[in-house]
Amino acid sequence: MSPAEFQELAQAIRRVSGLVLGPEQDYLLVTRLAPLLRRHNLADLGALLRRLRGPGAGALAAEMATATATHETSFFRDELPFRHLAEIALPRLAAARPRDARLKLWSAACSTGQEAFSLAILAHEGRPALGGRGVEILGTDLSSGVVARCREGVFSDFESARGLSPARRSRWFEAVPGGLRAIAALRDDCRFVTANLVENPPSAGPFDVVLLRNLLIYLDQPTKERVVENCAQRMAADGLLYLGAAEVLLSLRSRFVPLAGCHGAYRLDTPAAARCWGGA
Repeated sequence: MSPAEFQELAQAIRRVSGLVLGPEQDYLLVTRLAPLLRRHNLADLGALLRRLRGPGAGALAAEMATATATHETSFFRDELPFRHLAEIALPRLAAARPRDARLKLWSAACSTGQEAFSLAILAHEGRPALGGRGVEILGTDLSSGVVARCREGVFSDFESARGLSPARRSRWFEAVPGGLRAIAALRDDCRFVTANLVENPPSAGPFDVVLLRNLLIYLDQPTKERVVENCAQRMAADGLLYLGAAEVLLSLRSRFVPLAGCHGAYRLDTPAAARCWGGA
């Protein structure tokens, strides 16, 4: 594969998902697109590129974007944002809502669903602090395959051991062939749909909390700003945005300001958010 061919393939992916691939990542195309080549009976990446130049290029590019996406995740990943949510954010947001209102949470780029189910566990464990109210959790991902997995709510023993204590596994999951399944009470709180955060974000909302974690690190700056703005447009005025541990908004044009007391958490720069969060 020539540098020019790599660049053409990388640009096709980037237009769909915003993923930035450098020349040193040609191995990623080789390994992650191999199943797609077999599925379409294509001999190599050159044949894929020729197909990409013909009819049906849009659908093929979408398949490529899905195949090259990273789906690394775990339950309660990085811990700090979930502790902040449980101890401070969710109780404060609940206190600011009408008594019968459910909190709306969005796990954007949810991968195989561990993040969304972590939120559901927090909400159930902390229900007294939330005034007994329930939550509505939306999980979205570019890949229809991982969204289908999310809806099943089944995790292998290896997946469930990453981030879940034995007590939580016992309380919130049930044994099924192939691993553990989230109990119905958790699954009922979660809805999963396929969505492209760059081109076609969900129309739901407004969300009290948005978790946009460990996605921005893969995107170029204009795409980061577009995705962050898409989130801002779907948030409550006093809602919170949580990024991954290695992500910041300092170099981006956005409507967010850092939230004191929790690295990676941001609030909208609005009077309502300032009143709600103040210095905390």
